[in-house]
Amino acid sequence: MIKAVVGANWGDEGKGKITDMLAENADIVVRFQGGSNAGHTIINEYGRFALHLLPSGIFYKHTTSVIGNGVALNIPFLLKEIESLKEKNVPDIKILVSDRAQLVMPYHIDFDTYEEERLGKNSFGSTKSGIAPCYSDKYAKIGFQVNELFDDNLFEKVQRVVEYKNIILENLYKKDKIDAKELYELMLSWREKIKPYVCDTSKFLHDAIKEGKNILLEGQLGSLKDTDHGIYPMVTSSSTLAGFGAVGAGIAPYLIKDIVTVVKSYSSAVGAGAFISEIFGKEAEELRNRGGDKGEYGATTGRPRRVGYFDAVASRYGCRVQSSTEVVLTVIDALSYLDKIPVCVGYDIDGTVYKDFPTTHLLEKAKPVWKVLDGWKVDIRGIKKYEDLPLKCREYIEFIEKELEVPVTMISNGPKREDIIYKNR
Repeated sequence: MIKAVVGANWGDEGKGKITDMLAENADIVVRFQGGSNAGHTIINEYGRFALHLLPSGIFYKHTTSVIGNGVALNIPFLLKEIESLKEKNVPDIKILVSDRAQLVMPYHIDFDTYEEERLGKNSFGSTKSGIAPCYSDKYAKIGFQVNELFDDNLFEKVQRVVEYKNIILENLYKKDKIDAKELYELMLSWREKIKPYVCDTSKFLHDAIKEGKNILLEGQLGSLKDTDHGIYPMVTSSSTLAGFGAVGAGIAPYLIKDIVTVVKSYSSAVGAGAFISEIFGKEAEELRNRGGDKGEYGATTGRPRRVGYFDAVASRYGCRVQSSTEVVLTVIDALSYLDKIPVCVGYDIDGTVYKDFPTTHLLEKAKPVWKVLDGWKVDIRGIKKYEDLPLKCREYIEFIEKELEVPVTMISNGPKREDIIYKNR
């Protein structure tokens, strides 16, 4: 059985907790795209963790964690993350890294930073983790795959790439040039450190499928940050959709049988881009401070997230492009303080109400159409059964389910693994 866990929105939906929970019944957990530019927060018996490259199932003794070929791999970051788990006495850490994953190079991080500086007020709100330059080089065929660290001709390629990069550094950014020899020696040090983890992970997964193993695919960010289907150009640089899970892991697409799409019970986003249901001022600050585990702040950057009320138009679209089979609704407990809860059910664009999510140039003109629901005004943390939730809370969940057109099977009402309610089970 192969199951994917993905996000419907801008990211930060709570996928880490859900992957961590579902991994209890998985043999293998695979990160299939993205890099260290976003984090998944996990709270368990070992402590509180913000994972960036490691799959969220890393804490189970019986699971093997795989960094797939679709990932932008920052080796020093990964090694530091592994070490941080060991320091907190997380046992039996089993990790495999695809020999075809692309490497995030030091100059990718520099170029990311320089380009955001150059763009100024037109910047993309990048985390400056080097992800866009890494994927850009991948498709320009001047990137480095993990396996190339073991190539006898590595230095020759380093020289060719550095020659090209230095032209841009000198003439566009007016920055110091890269020293090819220093870069090569750094990569050799990476080679020795990453070597114990490297293998043909596609073959590993192929063999596991033949053996009937349960595999969980974990995506980063959400549908609205997908390169093709998101709010382009304010998107990430890889596909965030479950369909890419087959490519980013190296498995057959028809084997992905269940697509669990995580949807937040309100909206939040980090970075620039259209966000129709966004709220501001004291109203936003209240929701931001009540949301998530320690408020709505980026797990990677610590930046305050933009927040808003639930966007049914964006979320329905996010579920559709994911081909969702079921939905997990998260952070429902954060809304317990509200007397009334607005839900964005349409976009008013030049007097026409849109129910389907439009392209970016139309989003810039969109205004939210609200439907206001009653709040429940009761602390729901600790509730384990769906029928024990307040009536108005159940009505809110069922309204969202109807808007999404996908069954809600689980509701998260707290930050811990066990803070979950099963619906229709």
